[in-house]
Amino acid sequence: MSEQKILYIRETIALAQKQEASNHELQSYLESSVASLHHLISLPEENSSETLMDFVTRYINHVPDFIEALSAYLHEAEIYDETKVLLDIAVEFFTKPPEIVSNHSGMHALIDEAYLAHRLIEEINDRLVASAGNPLLPMDMTFSNLIIHSLIGDEFANQLDLVVHYAIELLFSNGRLAQLTQNNKFLAEQSKQGWKDAFDRWPCLAGDSAISLKLSDSLDDDNPIVH
Repeated sequence: MSEQKILYIRETIALAQKQEASNHELQSYLESSVASLHHLISLPEENSSETLMDFVTRYINHVPDFIEALSAYLHEAEIYDETKVLLDIAVEFFTKPPEIVSNHSGMHALIDEAYLAHRLIEEINDRLVASAGNPLLPMDMTFSNLIIHSLIGDEFANQLDLVVHYAIELLFSNGRLAQLTQNNKFLAEQSKQGWKDAFDRWPCLAGDSAISLKLSDSLDDDNPIVH
């Protein structure tokens, strides 16, 4: 993965954060969105909008970290050439975002672009776990993506999920990647070690958040969070 492309993403995020510091567009949006979040998402009683702002900012900032980590593991697993197209797609969500996110700007727009990239990586992991028994990255991104899904709204989030679906079919349609990973020594060793080396090198993969999911309430919920 080109260092220049990763640097461009980081610079794009930094520029958007500078704009946010002056116009507070994202902060205002989040303050107005707290009350409409799915009822299974639990925010602290105090400073709820600030907590949400911190979460969204880290969610966006983690995109280039996750792409770099995924690139490193694809190289170490010796399947980079076969999967590079997915990294290119994740990068293009930032460098050449689809028209569907053109109505937003600044950090608000980056929520949409980050969601596309995170969902793409989540789908890669999920499909490899299902077909080969091992993930490429040792984290469960579902919870974070559910929060963002709720934040941007079901209708729009489902449209973005469809973009991801079409992108992911590009690689998984012929089953080639599953074949390459089923007996992959690197992935098997990482899983055996509990991905300790991964967390040591990429602490952001572990994640942490003051936001939680009210799982005890979800069993009888008639309106679950889905994507």
